[in-house]
Amino acid sequence: MNKKIAVLGAGSWGTTLAILAARNGCRTLLWGHNPEHMAALAQDRENKRYLPGLAFPENLTVTSNLAEVADFCSLILVSVPSHAFKDTLLKLKAYLSSDVQIAWATKGFNPDNGSLLHEVVADIFSAQTSAALLSGPSFASEVAAELPTAITIASSQPDFAGLLADILHSERFRTYTNSDLIGVEVGGAVKNVMAIAAGIADGLGFGANTRAALITRGLNEIIRLGVKLGGKQETFMGLAGLGDLILTCTDNQSRNRRFGLALGQGKDTHTAIKEIGQEIEGISAAKETFLLAKKYGVDMPITEQTYKVLYEGLAPLAAVQNLLAREQKAES
Repeated sequence: MNKKIAVLGAGSWGTTLAILAARNGCRTLLWGHNPEHMAALAQDRENKRYLPGLAFPENLTVTSNLAEVADFCSLILVSVPSHAFKDTLLKLKAYLSSDVQIAWATKGFNPDNGSLLHEVVADIFSAQTSAALLSGPSFASEVAAELPTAITIASSQPDFAGLLADILHSERFRTYTNSDLIGVEVGGAVKNVMAIAAGIADGLGFGANTRAALITRGLNEIIRLGVKLGGKQETFMGLAGLGDLILTCTDNQSRNRRFGLALGQGKDTHTAIKEIGQEIEGISAAKETFLLAKKYGVDMPITEQTYKVLYEGLAPLAAVQNLLAREQKAES
C-alpha cells in the first residue's frame, strides 16, 4: 500500500490505531503534543507508558510538530480527548491545505457548547470537508494484542468511509461503515456517562440485576437523545450503540466504569481521577449530556443523577435511591 495517514494523539488509543495502520502497510506518522514524550517514543520505538512491550513497525514514525504532520499527508485521524479536539484542529489548520480529510476516534461533545464533533470539523474547515468517525466496542490494549475486534466507521461520504476501512481493516480488526454520523457520535459519547453510573452501582454492591437494568434503561436514554438530535434509532442497536455500551459498562478496562466504582466505594472525585491517571471522558460528557437533555426536553434520569453526583455533590447511594423512587410507568 502507498497510503499515508497521520494520527494525532499519542495515548493508548491513538498509538494503537497508528500501529494498526502501519501493520496494514500504511506509512504512518503519530503526533503527540508533548515533545519529551514523543522523543521517548522515537528512542524506545514503543509507547512504554500506555502500551509497554509493543514494538512500533518500521513504517511508523513519530513527531511533536504539527507542520510536519501537514507536510506528511492530508489524511488525519484525530485521537485526542474531546476537550482538546477543537484546539488541536485549530492549531493544525494553520498548516493544512483545503483538501484535508479528517477522521476522529474521539468520543465526546465539544465542551464549549455541547455541539457534536462533526460540527466542530465543519466550523473549522468547511461543511464539504471529508469527515468520518471511528467508534465501537474497542479497548486499545486488546486491539494492540490483535484480539478480534469490530468497529464502525461513520461518514456521510461513502468513499471516505471506504478508504478508512481499507486502511484499518485486517484479519483481526473488522470495519463496518455507517452513514449515520450523528447516531454514532451520540452513542460513543453518552455510553461513558452510563458506564460511570454502572460503576457506581457496582461499587455500592448492587450486583448484576442492577447493572443489567442500568444498561437497558441507559440505552433507552441514549436512543431518546440521539433520535432527537437527528440520529437513526437502528444505529443504537449496533456496534457504536449497544455494543460499546455493554463493553464500557461491564469490563474494568473501562476508565469510566472504574471511576464510577471508586465513587461507589466512597472515594472522592479527585482521588478517583488521580488513581486512574488517564482521561475519563464521561465526567465532561455527563455535564454536556445533561445540558443537552434539558435543552431539548429529553427525559434522561440516569444521566441527571450521574450529573448530580459529579457536579452537585449528591451521594451515590442517594442517586440510586432517587432512580428507584421514580413514579411507576410503562416500559418504553
